[in-house]
Amino acid sequence: MRVAMLWEKTASGRVHCFLCGHHCKIADGKRGICAVRENRGGTLYTLVYDKVISRNIDPVEKKPLFHFMPGSSSYSIATPGCNFKCAFCQNADISQMPRDIQRILGEPVPPEDIVAGALRYGCKSISYTYTEPTIYFELACDTARLAREAGLRNVFVSNGYITKEALTEIRPYLDAANIDLKSFDEKFYQKVCGAKLEKVLDSIRLYHEFGIWVEITTLIIPGLNDGEDELKKIAGFLASIDVNIPWHVTAFHPTYRLMDRPRTPAATLRKARRIGLDAGLRYVYEGNIPGEGGENTYCHSCGKTIVGRFGFSVEDYNIKDGACGFCGAHIAGVGM
Repeated sequence: MRVAMLWEKTASGRVHCFLCGHHCKIADGKRGICAVRENRGGTLYTLVYDKVISRNIDPVEKKPLFHFMPGSSSYSIATPGCNFKCAFCQNADISQMPRDIQRILGEPVPPEDIVAGALRYGCKSISYTYTEPTIYFELACDTARLAREAGLRNVFVSNGYITKEALTEIRPYLDAANIDLKSFDEKFYQKVCGAKLEKVLDSIRLYHEFGIWVEITTLIIPGLNDGEDELKKIAGFLASIDVNIPWHVTAFHPTYRLMDRPRTPAATLRKARRIGLDAGLRYVYEGNIPGEGGENTYCHSCGKTIVGRFGFSVEDYNIKDGACGFCGAHIAGVGM
């Protein structure tokens, strides 16, 4: 165990955790909503500091990040646990482990070893992903500092429920984030995820304000968040912040506790992409349907294909020094 960050003791003996938007008030001997932060005698401990349950070398496009060091590899790690309870979680076996089976598995991997692994395999960044990086914030912070010293970039793949205090803490070391904007409906967030929409929206604004490169993913679930009006609201919200924010609209497949919904038709993703472009967004991508053309980056000025992709592979690249190789228009991103 490790003493946690970002909490304070209350007069009643509870601890107030302000790591994420839940702001849990945790009684002695109890854990927060994430199930991996525990009050022991008035001190809050993280139970997952050295419980790395997944380590992989991924293309950064898998995060998905399409405008952040394209074609590079990202050393990807996770511990068990999450502060959401999404019924459609694709990594529920590890994200919901502390709740579903009341166990916290993983191997002890210190920050030094994570950074060494990233360097050994030629990765350009470390991604804190698969589960929710906010809940293993202490490990992420320590690793991110060492990674920056070693010349590596740092990436969060997140549900966007981090507090301003936590994001301010890691801001000097965090280069990019892909944030899930799962819906634009408060009832959806409360019922399906166990969270509040407005706090996610505030977080997205804050990431952008802090100068951290942001891309957004919306998993489109038939009958739940695929309505045209809702998609327009998401696109309009993102465009109101910055038309250069990439929006990934991705296909759902039945999983975990949401097995009664069909897969997302390709036509739905095409509709969502068109809605995003019509709202003024310059970069909208269709995910989980490789080979359809919706994965490519098109120049917002001349319309030509400047990054050709198949799945997570970059097959054609026509950007030089951050500009379109055909017309010279600036292409937003990092390391483009």
